[in-house]
This record gives sequence, C-alpha cells and structure tokens, in this order.
Amino acid sequence: MAENRGTQLMGSGAPSGGAGPEAAVPGVRVHELIDAVKSLRPGSDRAELIDQLRALEDLKSAIAGAQARIAIAFDAAQRSADAAAGVPADERGRGVAAQVALARRESPAKGSRLLGIAKALVTEMPRTLAALDTGQLNEWRATLLVRETACLSAEDRCAVDEELAADTGTFDGAGDKAILAAARAAAYRRDPRTVTERASHAATERHVSLRPAPDTMTYLTALLPVAHGVAVHAALSRHADTLRNAGEETRTRGQIMADALVERTTGTPSGISGVEVQLVMTDRTLFQGDAEPARLPGYGIVPAGWARKLLNDSSGHGTSAQGQSEDGQTGPGQNHDLKLWLRRLYTAPATGELVGVDSRARLFPAGLRRFIQARDDTCRTPYCDAPIRHIDHIIPWHHDGTTSLANGAGLCEACNHTKELPGWTAQTRPATTSPGTRHVLDIRTPTGHHYQSTAPPLPGIGIQDTDPPHSGRHRRRLRHQAKALKYAHVTELRAVA
Repeated sequence: MAENRGTQLMGSGAPSGGAGPEAAVPGVRVHELIDAVKSLRPGSDRAELIDQLRALEDLKSAIAGAQARIAIAFDAAQRSADAAAGVPADERGRGVAAQVALARRESPAKGSRLLGIAKALVTEMPRTLAALDTGQLNEWRATLLVRETACLSAEDRCAVDEELAADTGTFDGAGDKAILAAARAAAYRRDPRTVTERASHAATERHVSLRPAPDTMTYLTALLPVAHGVAVHAALSRHADTLRNAGEETRTRGQIMADALVERTTGTPSGISGVEVQLVMTDRTLFQGDAEPARLPGYGIVPAGWARKLLNDSSGHGTSAQGQSEDGQTGPGQNHDLKLWLRRLYTAPATGELVGVDSRARLFPAGLRRFIQARDDTCRTPYCDAPIRHIDHIIPWHHDGTTSLANGAGLCEACNHTKELPGWTAQTRPATTSPGTRHVLDIRTPTGHHYQSTAPPLPGIGIQDTDPPHSGRHRRRLRHQAKALKYAHVTELRAVA
C-alpha cells in the first residue's frame, strides 16, 4: 500500500521544463552510483563478503551526510526565493520539510525531524557530521547525538561535539546506550540547569498512542513521568502475582497484566464499553462466511473470521460495522443478542470505487465525510499514515472546486496546511472505467515534482469474476450490480439481529 500511496513520477534529477543541463548532472551521477551498487555481485570468499558489507554500510553513512547537506542547501535556496518574493521573514521556508519528506519517501513528521537533524549537523555539529561521512557513525546514532544535545545553546552544542569527536574513533564498538550515556553526561556537564529544566518540561509531553502490531494485535504505549509509569506497572504486577498465587493457571503473568489494564481502563473485561469500533467489510464476509478480509480503521486489514468473531464477542456492546453491499440485502443474523449498526456503503461494480452523491454545500456533509474517511483510511499525502483530521477540497472551493466524493480527500492537519502554501497544487486523475481503478490524487510541489497517491483497496475489491459469460451465476451478478448502480446512495440502518 505504501508504494501505491507514494509513487514518484519523476526521477531524482531536475524537474522537466524548469532547469538546464547543469542541474541534471548531479542526478546523472547519483544514477551512476545506483547502477554501480546494483551491479555489485557477492564474492565467494567469506572475508570478502564481510568487507563488502562494511563498505556498503560506510556508503550508507556517507549518503546520509550528503542528504543532510543537500537538505540544508535546499532550505537556504527556498528561503532566498521566499525573500525575493516578499514573503515575511517568519514565514520563509514553510513547506521545505514536506518536500524533503516526499523526496526521501518519508512521512511529513519524519521529514521535519530529518530537516532539524540536518540543520544541527551542518551548522552546529561538524565533527559528528564528519564521523557520518567516514562511516564512524550511522545515521541513527548521529540522530541520538543530535537529540540528546537539543536543549543546549549553539555554543554548548559545538563544545559537546568537539568533546566527543566521534570521527576520532571515540565511539568505536559503542552501542546505542553507550552513545546516549556519553552525550547526556557531556550535555549535563556543559549546562546542568538547562538539562534539568528539560527533564521537568518532559512531563508536559505525556501522551498515549496506538500502533498496529502483527496478527491483529496493537501496541498501546503511554509516555508517562517515571514515577507514574513505575506505579502503574507495579500495580499491574501485584495484581498478577496475587492471582497467580491464588492458583490462576490458565493465563500467564503477562496475560493477566494485559487483561487487567484493559478491564481497569474500559470498565469491562472485554474492553468494549459502548465505544464505536468500526469495521469495513463486505456483506458476504459478514453474513455468508466469505473469506474476504475486512479493514479496521486505525489498524489495517484483518482476517474475515477475526472480524466476525469480534462482532459475535461484542454482543450487546454497540459495535458498529460498515459494509459494502452489491444488492443492498443484509440478511438475518444468527445471534439474537447481537446489536449492530450497519451503514451501507455502495461500490461501483466495474471499478470498486465508492459511489456517493455530490453536494452543493461549502462543507462536506456528514454522510460524504464518512464516505471519504472509509475510502482513504489515513491521510492521502504520500508516505503519511497519520489519522484523517480534515476532509479537504482537492481543487479549492474558491477555485470552483466541488464538494463531491471525487474532489474530496482525507488529510491530516499538517498536510492540509502544507497543501495551501504557494506553489503547491493538487488534482485528481480523470476517472476511468477499467476494473480496479481507485481514486488517484496527483500532488505537485513548488519545485515541479509530481507525486501520486492512490486510495487503498477496499475489502473484496480486486476479486476476478471467473464465471462463464452466460452462466446463471454470471447473470445474477449482473442483476445485483445493476441494482447497486440504481440504488447507489448512503443510508444508515440500525439492525437488531
């Protein structure tokens, strides 16, 4: 899905039509380097193989150093162009991090961090940058040094950089923890007050986050002050030890702690306490036992059997399911205690594209917003997996853009603001009727580079119809598709099975 979201349409050289031959030379050299690496063949001698691995690792570090310098050069060029255009000083350079992110195939948030790291390395930490150039440090460990000195003044940071002098072999054989410890100690010696204040300020950054994990699991992470985090872990540990000592043998200690966290947070053992857990799935998966996977917003694709089990296990807790239906028929449920809110979202049979009704309103109405959120799943900017916060007009309203499904895109807040900067444009690719065609968004940056974003496939889309053209099953399928087109609309149905 990541490649579909962010395929760069142009090469690494200069954009067409906007630069002369001189500007394309660096791109040619980069392609020559790429070709040289691709032509490398593993040797047969074991020592030679290890030498090749080390040489390639050194090359990766040198490339990271070059990327940092290029990012700073681009930032300076963009700021100069903004100044020439009369942009206020405090607004110059806006959008630079987003363009760095697209070029490096990273999320906008990661692009902002990469630009900040590049500024620190190039302007304040030359010895660390030199270590990166020579392979003494890799990009991640250089990032650790930058991060641990971020609270220092430029002068103190330069002093720490000189003291550690990674390019002299200071960190040879050192792991991440050793590098972190050395950087923290050096920073504290230079400015203990600022380091202490930073630790106090860190408590304001406490938060809880959720990340997908394999096999329909998730990582629920809490960033807490150390005293609070230790207290929570100790309470869960004591609860688990109490049950284990009382004879609990069906669950491990870790399982008991996890179950207790869910129960104490939600108030119910199952963890579902009236919160709407949305599932995007086909009617065939929900009612006919089909194997087509479902999609859980905020997580991703989940197995069909798991989705059905979640609905059955959530009996009476108000779980919500969103379904795609070819003929609008839902069928009866088997569990008389199961309560479902079914929201039918119809798809066009030929393309798998969601079918909606255009609106003349300036803002997207609630039904259309749900449509777009179900279609896009996460922010539509290439490489950005942030949750959707804004439903955006791709062609702005003030440029006669319509409030429609085709002209709408789900974006995170940061990407929506970036899109409105001067020089950024977006448009949809003209719709086609070829099977499997999904909504495509084309983004053009101020440098003339194009990036495209394709909406992720919905559950059940892409399954080929292998029935003979004149078979009874094929005719029934055509009738169902005709009904879907005739009655294509968004409805909400509360069904009590």
